[in-house]
Amino acid sequence: MQAPIHNTFVIERTYPAKPARVFAAFADPAKKRRWYAESANHTIDSFEMEFVVGGAERSAYRMGETTPFPGVELANEGAYYDIVPDSRVIVGTAMTMGGMRISVALITFEFEATEAGTKLTCTHQGVFFENSGGWEMRERGWRALFDRLAAEVASEGASA
Repeated sequence: MQAPIHNTFVIERTYPAKPARVFAAFADPAKKRRWYAESANHTIDSFEMEFVVGGAERSAYRMGETTPFPGVELANEGAYYDIVPDSRVIVGTAMTMGGMRISVALITFEFEATEAGTKLTCTHQGVFFENSGGWEMRERGWRALFDRLAAEVASEGASA
């Protein structure tokens, strides 16, 4: 058995939108599903979220044929521990792959108004178990998700 790996990484991004618009992409289930859950690399079995302190967020995906694990379920369960509108979200999550726990994390998202729009700071504190792919893979995943968030925020601005 491999010892758990503890790691913290921080990702900062700036989006050309006010904090309320970036925050809304985390708070609104339809918006979050678009940038966070939908992908050509898997099918969504379920996605639900109750964006309140104490509320839950659950998602389950079936990995696609082009992935290293076709047909395997990747599931994530989280709980919201702190929500400050347009300012901060703190969520705890546990991820499983094929029914085996692969990681547990505490993730803080901070939204700061800047001259350029909003600075988003994500602090990810995780514990990674066997078959998790490690923290490097998770950090790459979040960076890709934040690219998708940029597209969501931009499309929201175009329709506003």
